[in-house]
Amino acid sequence: MPGLSTLSAFSHLAIRELHPTFGAEISGIDFSRPVEGDVFQEVLTAISKYGVCVFRNTGLDDARHVAFAGQFGELDDVTPYIAGGRAHRLSDVRLFDVGNIELDGTVFALDNVRREWNKGNGLFHVDSSFNPRRAGYSLLRAHELPPPGMGGDTEFADVRTAFDELPAEIQDELRQQNYIAAHSLWHSRKVAAPATFTDVNPEDYPMSRHRLLQRHEASGRETLYLAAHIHHVEGLDPDGSKALFDRLFQHATQSRYVLRMGWEQPGDLILWDNTSVMHRAVGGSFEGKYRRDMRRATVHDGSASAWGLNERSNVRQGLP
Repeated sequence: MPGLSTLSAFSHLAIRELHPTFGAEISGIDFSRPVEGDVFQEVLTAISKYGVCVFRNTGLDDARHVAFAGQFGELDDVTPYIAGGRAHRLSDVRLFDVGNIELDGTVFALDNVRREWNKGNGLFHVDSSFNPRRAGYSLLRAHELPPPGMGGDTEFADVRTAFDELPAEIQDELRQQNYIAAHSLWHSRKVAAPATFTDVNPEDYPMSRHRLLQRHEASGRETLYLAAHIHHVEGLDPDGSKALFDRLFQHATQSRYVLRMGWEQPGDLILWDNTSVMHRAVGGSFEGKYRRDMRRATVHDGSASAWGLNERSNVRQGLP
């Protein structure tokens, strides 16, 4: 298993590595003011190397959260969800509301359909791969947490190392075939909550097309662009598509490639690169009786692969 490189690139940040191949806890940033250029360059170096970085007790509020995310590039927003009929609880449309709180401040009722929609977040996925332009970085911040032990951790899977450790014949097949995968928001929701979405046919909705094997631009490493959003692999019959996806997905989510991040206190922030890791919410994040207020800023990918094989359109998917 390949190891991580030395820490000599960091003079402003303190780095604590969390896994043999990826993940780091970072300290040394004063989030009470804009992150200065030389410090931010080290953050970019860290996220390129580690794929996922956690910053504890940042003290960020919504405005500074959005401002920090904006340093990474153009931000996505929740307007497709609002257009679908969902009222937005937060003051800034550039923050995705990924907690379990109603507009009136109460926890989702047991019959709130968003509990069902959010079950898809419990599958390993990447953000916005179902849109024409995918997400690059995501920055998730804890605003309010349930009591310790009541669930809500986040897990990450290292898909770069997972590709490195595939059998050579599978690597060669992926390189030679250059498969295209079709990503669907409705597919992942139906997989996670089949009873709720039994009458939904994902093929009735737009799908986004991305290469299954890619080169991660920032690090130069080959990577699997995998997600539970993948409905099928083009050019294969349904059985062959499912067999290939299942083999890759099960391989990439083995415990040796997975890092579990616990949330310790409000103000914790996790930054990840959707083009080098998958993630999922674990431990009853949306189903418990305790308030869990999580807010995410999402950065549009700026790499050469950002648009996949899709028309450059601002039409995006969103659940009401």
